[in-house]
Amino acid sequence: MTRRIPGGGTDDEASPDAGPNPATGPGGMPPGEFREWGHRFVDWVGDYLERIDEYPVLARVKPGEVRDGLNPTAPVAGEPVEALLRDFESVILPGVTHWNHPSFFGYFAVSGSGPGILGELLAAALNVNAMVWKSAPAATELEEVTLGWLRDFVGLPAGFVGTINDTASTSTFVALAAARERGLPEAREGGLAGAPPGTVYTSREAHSSVLKAVHALGLGRRGVRTVATGPGRAMDPAALAAAINHDVTSGFRPLAVVPTIGTTSTTAVDPVGAVAEVARSRGLWLHVDAAYAGVAAALPELRHHFAGWEHADSIVINPHKWLFTPVDCSVLYVRNPSALRAAFSLVPAYLETSETGVTHLMDHGLALGRRFRSLKLWLVMRYFGQEGLRAILARHIALTRRLAAAVDREAGWERWRPSPFSLVVLRRSPAGVRGRERDALNKAIMDRVNESGAAFLSPTEIDGETWLRFAIGNIHTTERHVDAAWGALLGAAKP
Repeated sequence: MTRRIPGGGTDDEASPDAGPNPATGPGGMPPGEFREWGHRFVDWVGDYLERIDEYPVLARVKPGEVRDGLNPTAPVAGEPVEALLRDFESVILPGVTHWNHPSFFGYFAVSGSGPGILGELLAAALNVNAMVWKSAPAATELEEVTLGWLRDFVGLPAGFVGTINDTASTSTFVALAAARERGLPEAREGGLAGAPPGTVYTSREAHSSVLKAVHALGLGRRGVRTVATGPGRAMDPAALAAAINHDVTSGFRPLAVVPTIGTTSTTAVDPVGAVAEVARSRGLWLHVDAAYAGVAAALPELRHHFAGWEHADSIVINPHKWLFTPVDCSVLYVRNPSALRAAFSLVPAYLETSETGVTHLMDHGLALGRRFRSLKLWLVMRYFGQEGLRAILARHIALTRRLAAAVDREAGWERWRPSPFSLVVLRRSPAGVRGRERDALNKAIMDRVNESGAAFLSPTEIDGETWLRFAIGNIHTTERHVDAAWGALLGAAKP
């Protein structure tokens, strides 16, 4: 009996009552079909990257429009790949905000480079799960080697050992879980109900993932201490020490402090060296959030911003933010990997192995399933090399300074200072316009630019006032894109 099978092939040997059989071929597709469509998909990606300037940065769809364009139920019979690609282009693509666009200046960039994209393809094809060493020897050991490369690239001491997670939110959670394990050992068996209340210290400029991690670890809102900031919105070490002293005398158990190098709103730099002294003198875990700016330590002229981070217990750096590795790829470095194993290692019989002297990545975090993320980072670092990566980072810094100078020259505009990395925080501030009127003006300017498709920017608040974030970090961005976006802002500000 001949029967149609998914992808358009036939199965001449299927029995009448056996049900539909998958195709016997690459990935369950008929022989030749995978290669044909694989080539066409790669060509599509190549065309997309070459023509990305032609797309509006921000998606143009209305809420629910993509959903309404899709079938509410899965197809009963398989469909040809041509139909899948057609619907991808007509329904999905219009609903994409193009983070890979050279005029994407909102949030922080997560641009994927060519070698990184190819690395994702290879990782998807291999589809390994790097939970224990024997389940993925290459994935485990390549991760160790590649993160050694990255550690050396940014100038961290050789003692730091890295693990790749999905995002910085997870990396921060894992680090603070290790801090809780070390600082509240009585909670290991009895839970938090029988332990003193633990506290984590961070500045008011810290990323929301710190608060989220503290909540998820069961320490509650009272478990977070927001430390005052000084000049440049950097954490005040004296205020940190005072907060810790107060908590100790009040029956709390200080656990960790989280300074940031490159905060999300303004890329402020906490004085990590001074914070480290406070943490060390009081036995606190020091977790440095360098998710965005960490790779900038590879530039000698910027390394002074990272003074003291070598004293950390853990550091998070996201190659998917500013090292042109497709999302997701967040690296957590720890000084003592045994601290992670103490917090997370749990080995049932079905995961026991006989190897010794190897790393089991499942012991370094919450996830058992671990994708082959190091492959794409390895290809990126090999393809560009250290010199090539530094050149791209330096170009972004130069573009930032170019934009900052343009803002400083323009009457009726102001810039938040300093701009240490690749973010410019700016706003329209004409004479006589203040308060809510100025906030509304800047939101309107941003909305006009974003809706035009010419660029995409995101807002922030500083002391309750609205500012606009212009974040440069996309691998495709050139002077032309920065100048055009700045011109769009000037045009949107005209009455």
